[in-house]
Formats: sequence, C-alpha cells, structure tokens
Amino acid sequence: MATLSRLNKIALLGLGAVGGGLAYYQMGRSEKQYDVHNSWTTNYTPSVKWDKNWDHREPESIVRPKRSDKPEDENKYNEQIEKAKSKAVRHLFLIRHGQYNTDGLTDRERILTELGRQQADLTGKRLSCLDIQWDLLVRSTMTRAQETASIIAKHLPKDIEVTDCQLIEEGAPIPPEPPVGHWRPEPKQFFQDGARIEAAFRRYFYRAPPEQTKDSYTLLVCHANVIRFFVCKALQFPPEGWLRISLNHGSITWISILPSGNVVLRCLSETGHMEPKYITSR
Repeated sequence: MATLSRLNKIALLGLGAVGGGLAYYQMGRSEKQYDVHNSWTTNYTPSVKWDKNWDHREPESIVRPKRSDKPEDENKYNEQIEKAKSKAVRHLFLIRHGQYNTDGLTDRERILTELGRQQADLTGKRLSCLDIQWDLLVRSTMTRAQETASIIAKHLPKDIEVTDCQLIEEGAPIPPEPPVGHWRPEPKQFFQDGARIEAAFRRYFYRAPPEQTKDSYTLLVCHANVIRFFVCKALQFPPEGWLRISLNHGSITWISILPSGNVVLRCLSETGHMEPKYITSR
C-alpha cells in the first residue's frame, strides 16, 4: 500500500508539472496578442502617411504619363520629370504682431501698446541679425499687424518688397478640438474665415517652382490663429488642433518647404531674443 501511495504521489506531481507547463505555454502565447511596439521600432506603422502631393506640385502629378514603354518615350518622360522638380527651399517666417489694446471696439482702436511696440522693435533687430537676404514682407491689413510690420521694416533693407494681404487677417479658421468655453464664434464665422485662411495657406505654402534656383525668404506679419492653423496644415497635423498651440507676441515661427515637398518646422513662437519682462501672449 505504501508503494502504491508513493506511486500516486509521483503521478500527481508529474501531472501537476505537465499541467503547469501547458498553462505557462498558453499564457505565453496569449501575451503575444498584447505586444506593444515603441514608435521608433521598425514594426511601427504610421497612423497617417505623409501626402507628398499636398501642394499639387509633385512632378509626377503635373507631367503627362509616358505614352508607351519604348525607350524614347521613357527618356522623354524622365527628362520632363527632372525639369518639373523643385530646386530651392522656400523659407516662411511667420511673425505674430505685438501686444495691442484689447479694449478697442474697432480695428483702428486696437493699436499696439508701448510694450507691443518694444516687442516689434526687438523682433526687427533679431531678424536683422540673421544675415538673411529677405525677398518679401507681407503684412496683414489689420492695424496691429501693420504697426508691427512698420517697426520691423526699420531694421530690414530699404529695398525689400512690401505688400498687404487681407487673406491673413485674424479669424476663426476651424472649430477647435477640444472646444474652448470662453471663445465660441458663430458657425458662420468659421465658414467665412475658414475659406479665407485656407486660401491664404494655398497662396503662400508651396514648394519652389522649377525656375527658382535660389532659396527664398518671406516674412508674413499676421496673427496667432492664422499662424497656428498654418503650422498644423503645413505639418499635416489635424488642423482642428490649432488652438492647442500658444504663441507669444512678436514671436518668430520659421517653416521651410524643401524641394522634395517635405516641410520642416525650424522654430515655433521663438522669443528668445526678448528678456522675460517683454514676453506676453495675451
């Protein structure tokens, strides 16, 4: 009986070991369903892929397809593709206006404060130190942007081309997500402003045309909502997230559009050229 009891114990232990092994194996298999890959691993799949033809200037989209697979047609097609390729970088500097009188009832009354004029002057000095040959200064037609641009222009070459643009006036580009309780424009304002600001984006954001051989540098003096929307659109981020970004008065946002169509945000709301006492955002 003792021998039989001992055999039972050994059998039970064996069955327990086998059962435990099977359970461990099954747990290991089930855990594979919950593997998490870091974003930097090769297993990561982008949630949204970059649209190479975002500006509708990708060479393959503007050159007629080749007629056949004949070598002469292939060569002609490749030559046209090369001619259609961009060769230079377009640099866009988006400058927010300085602090202004928020109590003004009309645009003419919303003039820069003394601090706002100091901010614009400091930004003008900063831009002049970059040793850049500026091609164009574009000003929003709103008073605070006009004043800011005039102060900045004092530090730039006298022969710089200056133009005004109503498209980059302040507005409500798209309903923000998440919503903000203290700021709720009427739906019609988003409808009107959104189309205008979208048109502004298409006017200024595109890769350099093939005939442009040198990098270009454009200054746009405008407003926080417009700049934040531009940044989201240029980087192909969800545009409704524009209100999650904060911009300082007189700040510099620098975006570069490469010949490939890729877009680089070089700096956002840069105010390192100002002492802390000069920095404001509201």
